[in-house]
Amino acid sequence: MKKTIFNNLFNDITMFFILTSFTLTLIVWILQAVNFLDIVTEDGHSIITYFSYSLLNIPKIFNKLLLLSYFISLYYIFSLYEDKNQIIIFWLNGISKISFLNQIIYLSLLFAIISFLLSFYLVPYTQNQARSFIRNSSLDFFPSLIKPRKFIDTVENFTIFLDGKNKNYIERILIKDSSKSENSQIIIAKAGSIIDSEGKKFLNLSNGIIINSNKSDNSTSFNFQETSINLGNYKTKTTITPKIQEMRSIILINCLSNLIRNNYEKLNISEFNCNPSSLKNIIQEIYKRVFLPIYLPILSIAASFLILRSTSNIGYRLFKIKIFLIGILIITLSQISVNTITMNIYTSIITMMIPLILFFLSYALFYYKMKRSS
Repeated sequence: MKKTIFNNLFNDITMFFILTSFTLTLIVWILQAVNFLDIVTEDGHSIITYFSYSLLNIPKIFNKLLLLSYFISLYYIFSLYEDKNQIIIFWLNGISKISFLNQIIYLSLLFAIISFLLSFYLVPYTQNQARSFIRNSSLDFFPSLIKPRKFIDTVENFTIFLDGKNKNYIERILIKDSSKSENSQIIIAKAGSIIDSEGKKFLNLSNGIIINSNKSDNSTSFNFQETSINLGNYKTKTTITPKIQEMRSIILINCLSNLIRNNYEKLNISEFNCNPSSLKNIIQEIYKRVFLPIYLPILSIAASFLILRSTSNIGYRLFKIKIFLIGILIITLSQISVNTITMNIYTSIITMMIPLILFFLSYALFYYKMKRSS
């Protein structure tokens, strides 16, 4: 009987968690997807790249909201059980409040493992995959970004200005090409057009002049009747190098280990620029992936304080508000703790100990309050 009661409770919590987490994730994803439109409107990438990049950010959003979703689920279900007098069923079947709390903590450990797997493995993978879509994307929307009488610098080291445009036909063009480190070019042409050839985009120019300048301030120029520029040779200005949050956890741990041991011979890690200047960010990222899930059991205890009072108690509504605010405060503290992780080993150790200290203190306080109210 006891097992059946807890199974029903866990099912209710899990179902409400799924509903809450996916609703919050969807809302945040829609808001972020609007911001990601810059990938198309300003950086010239395709719609497919935009949607792929946006969708692959869902695991990151879901994991970031997991603490909040879990606490809201516990808070709502406990309040619902109390309002409908369903919580009494547990006490009538000989289940003590401390046993109830222990079962909720066990459930929170399951959610903590899920959060850890997401942050340690899945989120970095999907973030890196999202970045790969940007790296491998062609500038399909570059022609539509070119507007008359505006300097367009969407492409890195490539600035274009034109006086008129009719579909893909353009008039009176000025181009500055600084893609080559040893020299730069200024191209002036009377007319041009953007064409597709074998899946690549070319800018064909006619009747113009090319001025070459090198580091020695020597300039040469020559006229041309027709010339073609392969736009595929130019890179987008969108960041394509992997960020720390996109790196696999094992790479970050390997980098951190070498930095701590001053083993500079092994710092040249593939895909990642491992250097002492990144040490703080690496430590913070590892902390987020490993230690933030520990706050889930603490939130379980905070929400479980609701079972210590019933709706018949004076000030029950105010008590519920206090519990909710305490839960939000714990979530806020978990996010602030990331910024307190520094290269100072003592500060970092204290920060890492905070969730463990909070867990034992809140558990002891729950036990004290339970004994006092019994």
